[in-house]
Amino acid sequence: MDTPKSKKMELVIPAYRMHSQSFMNVLDGISEEDALKRIENKTNHIVWMAGNFVNMRYGLGWVLGLRAEDPYSDLFFQGKALDESFKYPTLTELKENFHSISAKVYQKLHEVTDEELDEIFEIGMNIPFIKETKLNFVGMCIGREDYLCGQIGLMRRILNYPGMKYDVDENLKY
Repeated sequence: MDTPKSKKMELVIPAYRMHSQSFMNVLDGISEEDALKRIENKTNHIVWMAGNFVNMRYGLGWVLGLRAEDPYSDLFFQGKALDESFKYPTLTELKENFHSISAKVYQKLHEVTDEELDEIFEIGMNIPFIKETKLNFVGMCIGREDYLCGQIGLMRRILNYPGMKYDVDENLKY
């Protein structure tokens, strides 16, 4: 399964795998208590950021034909605003959910064809220079994951955790 059906995925797959590594690294050592802290009630908390990251994986899988449902979709779908009256899952629960979906999406990234990637996938952005295709949605998901890891990395430092390490877990194959 090393070679994807679509050569277009040869750029995406390494980024996806590195984001998996970064996601685990950026959450490493963060306590459940700190993961719910906000800065001056202006920021999202780390749980929300991590949940949105995992929800992006579900969205990516959905666009590629995977019909898995995010059990926390009602909290995170389309970047739904943080609502402190909701009970959010723990980081531990989100990590389990992350591992469950990420391996399946990784397989789909290998199976998708150029024809499928070229299909129109309207998301209503109405930006003239972005053709709303499945391929461009994949790219936007990768960009969103980068953004969220950066936000969590910043929160790490604000909460007095050391900066994220760039260690690679060779057992994380997705």
